[in-house]
Amino acid sequence: MSAVTESARSLTSLRAGDELVGVYACTRKDRLTARTGSPYLALELRDRTGALPARVFRDADLLAGRFERGDLVRVAGRVERFRDELQVELRAIERADAADPAAFLPVAYRDLDELDGFLEHLAREVHDPEYSALLGTLLSDGALRAEWRRAPCTRGGHHAYLGGLLEHTVAVGTLALEACQLHPRLNSDLLLCAALVHDLGKTREFTYGAEIGLSEEGRLLGHLVLGQRLLGERAAGMDPARRLALEHCVLCHHGADAAPGRRFGSAEALEEMLGESAASHRVNTSFVERQNGTDRGRNARKTRKTYRFSKDWQVHEAMTYLTLYSYNFCWCVRTLRVKDEQGRWQQRSPALAANLTDHVWTWPEWFKRPAVQAS
Repeated sequence: MSAVTESARSLTSLRAGDELVGVYACTRKDRLTARTGSPYLALELRDRTGALPARVFRDADLLAGRFERGDLVRVAGRVERFRDELQVELRAIERADAADPAAFLPVAYRDLDELDGFLEHLAREVHDPEYSALLGTLLSDGALRAEWRRAPCTRGGHHAYLGGLLEHTVAVGTLALEACQLHPRLNSDLLLCAALVHDLGKTREFTYGAEIGLSEEGRLLGHLVLGQRLLGERAAGMDPARRLALEHCVLCHHGADAAPGRRFGSAEALEEMLGESAASHRVNTSFVERQNGTDRGRNARKTRKTYRFSKDWQVHEAMTYLTLYSYNFCWCVRTLRVKDEQGRWQQRSPALAANLTDHVWTWPEWFKRPAVQAS
């Protein structure tokens, strides 16, 4: 097996008859029995471009002891066609201890240096001295910053790729900043700071191998508690009221189920910390994340599966406003409908439900007057 060297060929570029020599992630390992009664190994090899099934027919039990599922493996074999599908018949396979797991996991399409710059820009929009100092401490921590840049957001949901946490953080922070511009009475420093740190615990939640896995901390505690711990380590000298408000946002950003009594703090309890909002008396990053999901669903420029993201910030900003206003004023949301006096359902848009308008706008009407005029 010493003759086996790493190959740069991607799995999706292989064709029947090609020789395969290189290092890949092993994401499946099953010992099966052929019709003849002899054992064989059914494997799956994966790289950043895709996956390919593989089989080991000769010396299956001997080679099985040289690696485990989830390892990076160095292989040698030949690509064959079986039942109109490609698979690799392997002659040799062993664990590749020196390989970097990050080279075999999916990564964000967006430039991480660009996202880092956006993160620093958003942090500079926080003007409260204590919140600003906390963000400065977090961003100046080299090890934390590297994990922030590397971590995914989930293992199989949204942003499930390396760099996904940074991309998601910038997206939520941008929406929080825009929400504060639309509703100036919000405590913008708290909301923006919370948006930037709400998923910080994910920097300790994952492990990286052939697949993205859960660390022991992530499995037993989860990223909400890990995030609170990270903030607690770096916010020891913060004003108690500010720290309490920030921790509330971090622990409850998935919704009220995580809060005492399964509800957010009352408007009276949080009024001094959040400010009285025309949008909601229970402003929390969970609301911002819902808008983030809606925005990504309606705006292809923010979806990972496309290369159409606008590098020009002005075009990106204009498209964000287009989707934001059209959704809130022209789109009827089923969960917002109400019954009239005759018992008939009346459809409502988010803007109508928030008393920002008295009807659901049509697209022609919206294009003629694309923004709410200040009263």
